[in-house]
Amino acid sequence: MPQTPLDLTLDAAELTARLVDFPSPSGSEKDLADAIETALRGLSHLTVDRHGNNVVARTNLGRAERVVLAGHIDTVPIADNPPNVPSRLDEDGVLWGCGTCDMKSGVAVQLRIAQTVTEPNRDLTFVFYDNEEVAAHLNGLGHVAAAHPDWLAGDFAVLLEPTDGQVEGGCQGTLRVLLKTKGVRAHSARAWMGSNAIHAATPILTKLAAYEPRKPVVEGLQFHEGLNAVRIEGGVATNVIPDECTVTVNFRYAPDRSEEDALAFVRDYFADCGVDEFIVDDHTGPARPGLTHPAAAAFMAAVGGEARPKFGWTDVSRFSALGVPAVNFSPGDPLLAHKIDERVKASLIPEAEERLRSWLTS
Repeated sequence: MPQTPLDLTLDAAELTARLVDFPSPSGSEKDLADAIETALRGLSHLTVDRHGNNVVARTNLGRAERVVLAGHIDTVPIADNPPNVPSRLDEDGVLWGCGTCDMKSGVAVQLRIAQTVTEPNRDLTFVFYDNEEVAAHLNGLGHVAAAHPDWLAGDFAVLLEPTDGQVEGGCQGTLRVLLKTKGVRAHSARAWMGSNAIHAATPILTKLAAYEPRKPVVEGLQFHEGLNAVRIEGGVATNVIPDECTVTVNFRYAPDRSEEDALAFVRDYFADCGVDEFIVDDHTGPARPGLTHPAAAAFMAAVGGEARPKFGWTDVSRFSALGVPAVNFSPGDPLLAHKIDERVKASLIPEAEERLRSWLTS
């Protein structure tokens, strides 16, 4: 699909459509990163830096506070049937297309603020990063934090993840473990000569089925933990008793637990289940809501509504680890993220832009 320069003077909804028309599934963000960098370098009030396919732009006005607005530019894979790129605006004012919700509508809001708010009441940093939708070690925000932590310095951050126009504080941590059981192979006609590793996983599944989620209140927001099997693998052939089974378990945990506490809980929970091998496959920590910071109070007053907890994991966790309190806010509906028919109400995008602008200019 031919690419054209980004016009930051477009209405935020139109700009979202143009961003969607730049296909950018994880690992293929270069064209969009190039277009964003070029557009931002045309704004004289910003200093622009780039690390890989991650673009960071900053004002340097000497304000008392610095706010970071961050959003990822990658999407989940493009669908072919039905196609979800290019974008499509229907007669009801709904914009359809891959990334409309998660999170090119949020990125459009960032770009509009970057273009129009030239004298903000706080210094601003805009971060556009790649590879958020894939494994944590590929995450562009993590790469920037490791290579150029000073680029991400700030007093408060807003991550433009989909929240349906409401502020969502913090995020839950996510821990993925592999629970392996062992057995002995045998022909299924003489099963008594072996030991079935899939059957040996029964205590794990029974314990999961009995799990009751914890719902702690953290800084006034009620989170909801979850412990679930998300995959099970085992079997050699249809006439062979399996000698190995792996249950993949995902623990989503509230931000009043540390990463160490979460791991200890999961180990202890399955300690009596006959697990032969316990492997940590992936682990990214939570973030506390961050709503006690004075900038957060001003932000809530400007955008309105009532703060909610973020049940999923987002990169506010990375900002929290850097000592920057952060919240999530964007026009996209999180319940529509990653769907083939991903969509957003077009009128909500400029509305979100104006709510952010009021905070940064009042």
